[in-house]
Amino acid sequence: MPLTPEDVVTKQFQHVRFKEGFDPDEVDDFLDEIVVEWRKVIAENEELKAKLAAYESGAEAPEASPAAAEVVEEAAAEPIAEVPQAAAPAVAPSVATSASIIDLAQRLHDEHVAEGLAKRDELVAEGQATATRLVSEAEETTREITERFDQERTVLESRISELRQFERDYRAQLRSYIEGKLRDLETTAATSGSSPVSAIGL
Repeated sequence: MPLTPEDVVTKQFQHVRFKEGFDPDEVDDFLDEIVVEWRKVIAENEELKAKLAAYESGAEAPEASPAAAEVVEEAAAEPIAEVPQAAAPAVAPSVATSASIIDLAQRLHDEHVAEGLAKRDELVAEGQATATRLVSEAEETTREITERFDQERTVLESRISELRQFERDYRAQLRSYIEGKLRDLETTAATSGSSPVSAIGL
């Protein structure tokens, strides 16, 4: 099915978010200009075909629009016998112009798509690199925290051992002290009980 100006006007492209590309308004304006020129070319082509058919049949040519007036006047100045040869080159450039416009639109579309794909690949690569970096940083942070906790646990365990040893030593010293005092008390009591009353001043 041949491409028409209406196809260009009604064509809808998918919007791409978070990606660089052409300004949609500029692309739309340029496509509108292409459609206008394309319609002029099609109108000129149709009028030239009608003019050619009229000359070939010997009937009067229909009125030409202002857009094709110059082309029609040039065709009318030629002899009837030479109209097919003169009209053919005029039609061919119109077809060539239409083809070049289509090629231009297709090229713009292809460039836009290629740029979008390249940007997508770039964003995917950046996302993967960022994810790898974040995972690596998280693993490094986890290792550092684990090492710090291990060191703190070792210090605390050492401190607990010191406190337990201190408790054992303190209990032993306290027991020795109390036992010593009890022995002193018993010795004193035994000594006091065996001494005569006059010896202690009573």
